[in-house]
Amino acid sequence: MNLLDGKKLSNEIKDEIAADVAQMKERGEKVPHLAAVLVGEDGASLTYVGSKVRACERIGFESTLKRLPESTTEEELLAIVRELNENPDIDGYIVQLPLPAHIDEQKILMAVDPDKDVDGFHPANFGKMALELETFISATPYGIMEMLRRYGVETSGKHAVVIGRSHIVGRPISILLSQKGPAGNATVTLAHSRTKNLADLTRQADIIVSALGVPNFVKADMVKEGVVVIDVGITRVPDETRERGYYLCGDVEFETVSKKASYITPVPGGVGPMTIAMLLKNTLLARQRHRA
Repeated sequence: MNLLDGKKLSNEIKDEIAADVAQMKERGEKVPHLAAVLVGEDGASLTYVGSKVRACERIGFESTLKRLPESTTEEELLAIVRELNENPDIDGYIVQLPLPAHIDEQKILMAVDPDKDVDGFHPANFGKMALELETFISATPYGIMEMLRRYGVETSGKHAVVIGRSHIVGRPISILLSQKGPAGNATVTLAHSRTKNLADLTRQADIIVSALGVPNFVKADMVKEGVVVIDVGITRVPDETRERGYYLCGDVEFETVSKKASYITPVPGGVGPMTIAMLLKNTLLARQRHRA
């Protein structure tokens, strides 16, 4: 079993970006500036946004964090989005999801300028991704593809089963894996809550990408020997015996599945760090585009 170490790989990517930023500074150029908008007090979102801010500091990006109360109205948030769209100093920004229930997430995401949408969620960027045009690719699928490429995992002609059809992970990764090029050319089955006989499909799979959000859903009897497993799920499971009062658990029962896998991502330390690294890479791309 080979561990797909997202933490190690993401640090390598951050070092590469930091070297680019250092050269930009030497040339007297403006360095990339990433902004994040956080509405409310969701614990996971606070942790994630904090990681992004620290990553920006480490690699020499400028960063702005706009923290808004849970009571923020949709109109107030749209005004912030318009302000960021029009601010020439901001190269890219994200609106952290989930948003409070009284705010229409789709309406907010549609209002983001596609040229600053470093999360890759806007339909214009999703469509370009599907057509294999240069664009911002959603950071988690982008991170998975980069991980497969850099670890030299063979995907061409392989059968990949993607569990979960969200617009953020499942659907885009199913498209990317099927496209021509490195870490592509796979035959992809996209499975979801209505899929019948899911275990029969996963037992045929050479590659499994699970983005379901159900702890320990994928078990050893659902996979074949030599399978490549990408575990995108990360759930906080309450546990009073732990110092934090919870532990993080993926979709895959790591202890048993890892014994059969040729490659597998851990949780935490697998896909999560790669998501942040690729968000930074998208922000660097945004700065380069705005400079051109």
